[in-house]
Amino acid sequence: MPKKDIRALSLPQLTQLFEEISEPAFRAKQVYDWLWAKGVVEFSQMSNLSKKLRDYLEENFAINAVQIHELQVSSDRTIKCAMRLHDNYVVESVLIPHQERMTACISSQVGCSLTCKFCATGKLKRMRNLNADEIFDQVVLVKNTANDRYEAPLTNIVYMGMGEPLLNYAEVLKSVEKITSPTGLGMSPKRITVSTAGVAKMIMKLGDDKVKFNLALSLHAANDEKRNKLMPINETNTLENLAEALLYFTEKTGSRPTFEYIVFKDFNDSLQDAQELVDYCKRVKSKVNIIEYNSIDGGEFQQTSTSRLLAFTKHLDSHGIICNVRHSRGKDIDAACGQLANKNKLISPELK
Repeated sequence: MPKKDIRALSLPQLTQLFEEISEPAFRAKQVYDWLWAKGVVEFSQMSNLSKKLRDYLEENFAINAVQIHELQVSSDRTIKCAMRLHDNYVVESVLIPHQERMTACISSQVGCSLTCKFCATGKLKRMRNLNADEIFDQVVLVKNTANDRYEAPLTNIVYMGMGEPLLNYAEVLKSVEKITSPTGLGMSPKRITVSTAGVAKMIMKLGDDKVKFNLALSLHAANDEKRNKLMPINETNTLENLAEALLYFTEKTGSRPTFEYIVFKDFNDSLQDAQELVDYCKRVKSKVNIIEYNSIDGGEFQQTSTSRLLAFTKHLDSHGIICNVRHSRGKDIDAACGQLANKNKLISPELK
């Protein structure tokens, strides 16, 4: 029988386990601290436990740790990390250095099921959801990479890597709890942004759960016909559905969403498109991040011209919409937004 992943156990469950084997309850807190606050991935490193207890844990449990399989460093200092999971699937995470910030972009699924036309990950199959501990491990490994390579602490986390976070809702929220808990990494939830392609009912659930992290919506068109072409999920989660869900989210959490908008040449970059975005932002109070399009293999879109981009952003500004242009990072190593395709074909080379 495969060993049970010890990180799937809550602190109360660990406490009960130790009581059953006649160990004092405080041992559970010690193990929990090793796992989540210190990020230890081997029982042998839990130095304040007896050898007998460490041997018991080794015989009965596993720590299904994520490992860095490969690092690629961009000319702009962005680092892409291929992360190998315990079952040899590989996901990708990115460290994005920018002025005073060090941001980890992390994945929530192996592959993706949403088939967004501009995203390389959308061309992959969804193999499985990541567990909370696998998401947590990505953050720890990227955090360690920031310290080792740039001697800088990790400041921000974005769930914008491979997969749709809200289709892995429970594990994503568990991972946020571990990352923000004083018994975990102790990061502020305001330093975390979860990005969704737009699952209306789950956005409303975020409101019901009164989450403290930031929410971003991959919008890319404020017109159902165009958004349907870009993102098939819009056919069942229309702009009207999403507006209602986002308004509910804001009412419950007091937090306004951010709209992510990739500007494609001759598709969604006209002044009419800009006005449609203005109208949508007037309805759902928000700010907008304009994102450069990053080409992908077999992609059908192109980046808009500088002049069209400037006219688009000026139109938003003139109508009082808070708008920031996000320039691509890590494009030369396929680490930029939409480029995470995992060219290892989702398995480590040893298994090809």
